[in-house]
Amino acid sequence: MRIGHTQGGFTLPGESGCEDLTLELARTWGADVIRDSDGTQLSDELLCAGYDIYSTICLIRDHNEWAAQHSECLQQTFLCTQPRMAEGSSLTVAPMEGFFTEQFRVNDSPDARRFWQVWDRTAEKLLPESAWRWDTVQGTVTIETEPFHAYTVSFLAYRIWEEINMYNHVTNAWQSEHLMPIDPCRPEARAFLTDWLENWCKTHPHTNVVRFTSLFYNFVWIWGSDKRNQTLFTDWGSYDFTVSETMLTEFEKRNGWRLTAEDFINQGNYQVTHMPPSEKKCRYMDFIQEFVADYGKELVAIVHRYGKKAYVFYDDSWVGVEPYGPYFPQIGFDGVIKCVFSGYEARMCAGTPAQTHELRLHPYLFPVGLGGAPTFQAGGDPTRDAKAYWMHVRRALLRQKIDRIGLGGYLHLLREFPDFVKYIADIADEFRALRALHEQDEVYTLPVTVAVLHSWGGLRPWTLSGHFHETYMHTLIHINEALAGLPVHTRFISFEDVKRGALSEIDVVINAGRAGTAWSGGAAWDDADLIAKLNAWIWQGGVFLGVEEPSAAPGHGDFFRMARVLGVDEDTGARVCHGRWPVQAQPVDGLIPEGANIPAHGHLYLTDADTRVLCAADGIPTLAAHNFGKGRGVYLSGFSYSSENARLLLNLLLWSTGRPLTQMALSDHPAVECAWFAARKTLVVANNDEAAPHTAQIETEKGRVTVELVPCETRFLTL
Repeated sequence: MRIGHTQGGFTLPGESGCEDLTLELARTWGADVIRDSDGTQLSDELLCAGYDIYSTICLIRDHNEWAAQHSECLQQTFLCTQPRMAEGSSLTVAPMEGFFTEQFRVNDSPDARRFWQVWDRTAEKLLPESAWRWDTVQGTVTIETEPFHAYTVSFLAYRIWEEINMYNHVTNAWQSEHLMPIDPCRPEARAFLTDWLENWCKTHPHTNVVRFTSLFYNFVWIWGSDKRNQTLFTDWGSYDFTVSETMLTEFEKRNGWRLTAEDFINQGNYQVTHMPPSEKKCRYMDFIQEFVADYGKELVAIVHRYGKKAYVFYDDSWVGVEPYGPYFPQIGFDGVIKCVFSGYEARMCAGTPAQTHELRLHPYLFPVGLGGAPTFQAGGDPTRDAKAYWMHVRRALLRQKIDRIGLGGYLHLLREFPDFVKYIADIADEFRALRALHEQDEVYTLPVTVAVLHSWGGLRPWTLSGHFHETYMHTLIHINEALAGLPVHTRFISFEDVKRGALSEIDVVINAGRAGTAWSGGAAWDDADLIAKLNAWIWQGGVFLGVEEPSAAPGHGDFFRMARVLGVDEDTGARVCHGRWPVQAQPVDGLIPEGANIPAHGHLYLTDADTRVLCAADGIPTLAAHNFGKGRGVYLSGFSYSSENARLLLNLLLWSTGRPLTQMALSDHPAVECAWFAARKTLVVANNDEAAPHTAQIETEKGRVTVELVPCETRFLTL
């Protein structure tokens, strides 16, 4: 099947002053939509060129005149000083020391100071208000102290520079006004923003789609004053930036609980997504989600009243817009847009309850990338970057349909990069060919259903709390990335789901991550009922695949609570005097692909002689299996994404469930992946190696097919 040049499903960023370039690229890339980007405008020539128009709005910023007159309506957060050591009976602390003063300003209003807290972190004791004093003039807190105890001050701070605008100033050298974020939780702010949107819709007749830059609250991103450590804290799943006196008071009225600064500060570690959430955090998140959905529904109704569609950009100020949560459908968004670096992000977008699913591809048309390396400037190679990202995203597009793709940024940067322009044209045609296959047929999927088990379950499938490059250190994100392109059915379940009977249609449960994290589960494994339900399910034929420190919880005889299923446990020090079963590998032919790498994990031991070690390193099992009734436990000491390791994971899913490793529409080369569309008799074959060509043999209904692919190539074969 030959791919010709096609049109549609592509969103192009336009730019005034670059009309000829914009329209030329619209034809080259087959665009049907022109959009504006932050910092750009569309001229009348572009607005009237016959394309649909996306207009970007970030509702809560770009209202500085009103915000300056209503500073009490600015968004806020709790901040906490670094622990300071007292040398005597008193200590003076400047709360803003170390923070970026262009981002934050202390809120010392009487209502705000009710929520301030001073902690003796050595004794882990909250000090009474009588033990400290705030000096408004000096901007300091003086504390009555115990000598050589460490102290922190937790306080509310206004955010006086919206974080994405702040990032764009730094990244793209903007010189425009610093935009302040407004909090719609206050009635006067909500009324102002509602009127603003109404007027905006009236005065933008050319706009077909209002692209909300998410809604109200940004993920937490706290900057410091020292450029050597500028990002003090960031978490894409955090709700810290939703906090204010108003929200805390309303939450208390609704739930009867008074949240304190420490519920967010958490001993200076904040309530990070990577840790199991407390009941209070879950209740507060639900409260915020309901508020966001309630006001979001009102805004979307305004957009619809003017005959426009409403899309939400699932990045930036997305907090509270949980697309898999209970309130999202009631908002009424027509589409979801997700910026993607990887396959799991594409899968996350594809499954959201919306009519249109659109990916914003990388690299953005910015001079430098997120890490500060050059992209569209001297020293950059955007075509190389685009290929690397596309190979990850393409794996997901083989498995699930996406409706649209596009880019963001500044078109004038492309004048020096014609090879990038050509490559994006090829990607666009390839994407449209894949989309057409999904629209006409259902991709073949192996009869294996995998459930990923962690604290967040179905509320946050596929993701952890950010992009791949931000969460690479977590084993589970690598597993998600591998699963994103594997031909298996994938679900995400919580520990409560297990107790409610969610395992009835599951073949394999994966639990992976470091001990104590939300991904391994932490204190959830103290629940004997949970363990008994899992044990019974495995005994009856299920498979439990544990990776790194699965089911780990201290205070029990087994550190891995599923150790009796896995046949492997970790010695945390209590078993140094105990004997050990010998570790002798008994590999399975073809199970571990050539080039696969299993990271070792220390202090592992076998629980009994029946554990089969499939791979070992320096006398420690790295891959093991243990029969348990009709089912099986499989232990993997670590996992990092690569083509070879993704095939290893698939092999484990097949072998552990009693299936042969050779299957329909699987190639014999781990770098080559396939998608079979039976009704169209079309086999899509992709080489996920950007450096080397590969020849692969693939099992099909017509017998074995041999395909030769150049690096990065996608081939459409009609059989």
